[in-house]
Amino acid sequence: MTKAERLMTVVSTKGQMVLPKSIRQHRHWAAGTRLVVEETPEGVLLKAAPVFAATRPEDVYGSLPSQAPKTLEGMDASIVAEAKRRHAGD
Repeated sequence: MTKAERLMTVVSTKGQMVLPKSIRQHRHWAAGTRLVVEETPEGVLLKAAPVFAATRPEDVYGSLPSQAPKTLEGMDASIVAEAKRRHAGD
């Protein structure tokens, strides 16, 4: 679809409308896709709603169980052990 194309839709008596198939396919908006509706000076803007709510690092900091910090030697040993595990079947 090019920008020059003008697509039309109609608002039903229930306030519903159908987005043209070409737009839904281009945007990968399947049935059930949640959209954010935003009023702008130029008209109405539709955007796919984020899958997850916005969070800040301070909102989630400390939510995972704590583990003792590893030493460099411990990290090296873990890397070697994982490499051996992955290549054991070779």
